[in-house]
Amino acid sequence: MKQSDQQFGAGLKLSRRLSALAEWVPQGARLADIGTDHALLPVFLAGSGKVSMAIAGDVNAGPVEAAKRQVAEAGLAHAVSVRLGDGLAVVSPGEVDAVSIAGMGGSLMVRILDQGKASLEGVRTLILSPHVAEDAVRKWLTVHRYVIDRETLIEEDGVIYSVIRAIKVDDEAEAGEKAAQLYDLTLLAPRLPKVSPSLMYEMGPLLMREPTEVFHRKWEQEIAKRERVILQLSHTDAPEAAEKAKEWQEDVREIREVLACLPAEKRSSN
Repeated sequence: MKQSDQQFGAGLKLSRRLSALAEWVPQGARLADIGTDHALLPVFLAGSGKVSMAIAGDVNAGPVEAAKRQVAEAGLAHAVSVRLGDGLAVVSPGEVDAVSIAGMGGSLMVRILDQGKASLEGVRTLILSPHVAEDAVRKWLTVHRYVIDRETLIEEDGVIYSVIRAIKVDDEAEAGEKAAQLYDLTLLAPRLPKVSPSLMYEMGPLLMREPTEVFHRKWEQEIAKRERVILQLSHTDAPEAAEKAKEWQEDVREIREVLACLPAEKRSSN
């Protein structure tokens, strides 16, 4: 789907990030969009016929009222249910088979997933877009037998966002085997014998396999952020500051090493 084509309902047009999420929702899915804001994603998907039904959930009353207006204007009240509630509390167990969450940090996303485990019964597909702490999300997915099958980076208005899709694997042994293949620490051997697990969770196992221009730009920006922190720590006399600066310097060294060993970057399709 091209963004220029993505107009349905009340003249609805999705952002690039929401377009990426929409593309990865399985055809015919029963979707819950958590933190839905104005319900743009559910309305687009229901209006285009890609989902059979959708739940648009938000914890704040203002966005819920806006979402209800959006749904009504699009004539989709029969297909999109707008609900006020915290996280996955708006979903009954077995009610949906796909969940999308975007527009928040990874730590909050993990809290929502943890607190809503009962509502994830029957959910095969998670489409997530954390804007920070992506490593926390990837670790949660691994622990709960959701295996990442797609990852991309979307640059919009000068900000780079991660989008991750993961599929539930019921068999524990199979899930462990797939996770081990996904997070293969010898991915860059022999140039780099081993990548640290923490960095692979942070950078993204599939993104590392096919690094784009946007990926390289994101990590150059991350290096710059870390170097600013190191500089700030160097002006602090506290003993723990020196130790923390060493840790950040080691992070920067490893990131640079990984970037130097990655396959030649590909032109971004974003």
